[in-house]
Amino acid sequence: MTAIDHYMERKNRVLAQRRADWMSAPETGVVRLSASSKLAGNTGARPTRMGEHSMVSDSAPGMAGNGLGPTAPEMLLGALASCLVHTYVIQSCLMNIPFDEVEVEVSGSIDMGPVVGLPYDGISMIEDISYVAHVSSEASPEDVERMHEAVEATCPVLNTLRQPAPVRRHPG
Repeated sequence: MTAIDHYMERKNRVLAQRRADWMSAPETGVVRLSASSKLAGNTGARPTRMGEHSMVSDSAPGMAGNGLGPTAPEMLLGALASCLVHTYVIQSCLMNIPFDEVEVEVSGSIDMGPVVGLPYDGISMIEDISYVAHVSSEASPEDVERMHEAVEATCPVLNTLRQPAPVRRHPG
């Protein structure tokens, strides 16, 4: 028995219940998400609310921040890493491919020149985003590869980054 067996058993039960719920009322499977952030006075830190949770985002000292929390680009990469891990958990349950451990490392780069007002060709964005998924499993390499493919097909944050959804600014 591995350290995550009890969690995975619980996850399987919950996934089965959600499938049953959403088959009978598909509209309940659509979840509305929200987040907000504001400038916290003289510190430059940004308390950020995501659903029912809060954390502080900040800039690095080189951008007049105090390093009190992750930068917004780091939060985006962290959201991707977390969503990928969760999707591995879900796919492990759905595909009955057990694992002992999963860890995802995400990296990217950003040209800060346009952020500070330097001329730039193109658009300012995080580029070269990539990830490595470390899956420790006794399953066959073919089964683990099938799980990787299922994760790539179903991870919402990964697919939002790959096929961006339109973002509109509404008048405040």
